[in-house]
Formats: sequence, C-alpha cells, structure tokens
Amino acid sequence: SKIAKDCEENIIVFCGVKFMAESAKILSPEKTVILPVMEAGCVMADMATEEGLAKLKEEHPNAKVVCYINSSTEVKALSDVCCTSSNAENIINNLEEKEIIFLPDRNLGSYIQEKTPDKKFILWNGFCIVHEAIQKEEILRLKSEHEGILTVAHPECSKEIRDISDFIGSTSEIINFVNNSSNKKFIIITEEGVLHQLRKNGEEKEFYIPYGKMVCRNMKMTTLKDLYE
Repeated sequence: SKIAKDCEENIIVFCGVKFMAESAKILSPEKTVILPVMEAGCVMADMATEEGLAKLKEEHPNAKVVCYINSSTEVKALSDVCCTSSNAENIINNLEEKEIIFLPDRNLGSYIQEKTPDKKFILWNGFCIVHEAIQKEEILRLKSEHEGILTVAHPECSKEIRDISDFIGSTSEIINFVNNSSNKKFIIITEEGVLHQLRKNGEEKEFYIPYGKMVCRNMKMTTLKDLYE
C-alpha cells in the first residue's frame, strides 16, 4: 500500500485480499485501486465486526482501540490507530492510555502484550487460520530431524509456537533475519509466499515449512487470467 502511494502510476491493481486494496485506497484516495477478485477476503479481518467493536468501546470507554492493518475499512474507521506487526509495539508504547482494545488478532495482541507489560489488553478473539493451525509437535519434529536448524515465526502464531521459536518478526523482519544469518537451515512459520523472496536472496540456504505447506488460499485466488482480464 505504501509502494502504491509512492509510485507515479494512477491505476493500481492489487493482487491480494480485500483489506490490502482498501488500505491502498485509503492511503491514495486520488488513485484508482482495482482488486481483480472481489471474493478474495481475509478470514481474520472478517472476524472483527463494527457492531462488536462499538459494543466493546462502550464497555471500555477509557480504552484506546488499536486495530491491526488486517482489518476492514469499517473497523479501521472505529479505531483510534492502525498498526502493522512490525510497528505495533512502538505505537502502543507511545499511547498514554493504559487500557488497549486490540483487534482482530489475539495472537499478535498477546505477543505485543508481552512486550508492553504496563498496558492492560482487551483482546478480540480473532486469528489467522493458517498460523493458528500449526501445532507444537510438528515444529519439534522438524527441529529433531535437522540439527542446528533455526525456527523463525510470525507473531500471528500461537504463544506455544512463539515460545519455541528462535526469532519472531513480521514478514520483512523474517526476510532480514534470514538474509543476515550465517545459519543454513530454517523452519519458516508463516505463509509460504515468503519463500520466493527468501530463496531469491539465499540460494544456498534450506527452508522447511510445517507440514510442507502453509497456504492462504484467499491470497492465492488471483490468477494471471484474472490480472489479464
């Protein structure tokens, strides 16, 4: 969305899910933003509703509402601030309020809560179905089969996965960590689309995905045919 804002082109075709295209339009209202497949939604974003958030705000009138970028436009409009996984900690640390309503991802929220213990979090019960599906036993199996392997996880993973990981970070932080690491083997616990960039930057490194596959089907809905049409 930031690249779309900074580029010279006035027509943006966003090959992703709905909240991504919406975010691009919010940042660049003067540009035309096209989503080739309108049905490409985010399950986690859809878990948070404006009605539910409005009720929660009534119950906690002194709380600041922090929404993850993976949220609908309607939820963003009811929030005080919007964050990414890489800047959430910094944003929340700079809020004067001690009470934080965080949505929609309970896993990212609990991760940031650990980083900001002086804040009281009210967590929305949402999650990414791809990250939530990963079980601790699968990670331990991979670690036992590959001596010296490093485990790298996105904060959208559950706490039990984060607790056995060597590094936790956003997609860009994962890429930077792997690129700058002298290690040769990594368990990558996030949507497998990141492997394209990792393999391009580190051809001599080995990457393992839990169960051999972590796919967000909605992110993959847009095809070359959709883009052409």
